[in-house]
Amino acid sequence: MLEVDKVYQVRITKKALKGLEKMPQDQQIKFHRLAQYLRENGPIAKIWPNFSSLGGNKYHCHLSYHWVACWTYEKEILTVEVYYVGSCQNAPY
Repeated sequence: MLEVDKVYQVRITKKALKGLEKMPQDQQIKFHRLAQYLRENGPIAKIWPNFSSLGGNKYHCHLSYHWVACWTYEKEILTVEVYYVGSCQNAPY
């Protein structure tokens, strides 16, 4: 039987995009790498620094010491939604 690779849809909220625009360019590049990783591998990103579950279907990881991304996952439709990108100080956890 042929196995089809799963491809996850990654949506980024308007709030997350605004936070992304305020980040230094090198951190924006890291975020785009994270988004690509999530697209190819799903919401469990154990290889990313400080990855952890925030409870339920919410996750986060650090892009660097000061910058973080948070996302949710809808299993039934293979969708990862990034709802926060920005400073660790303002992270919603």
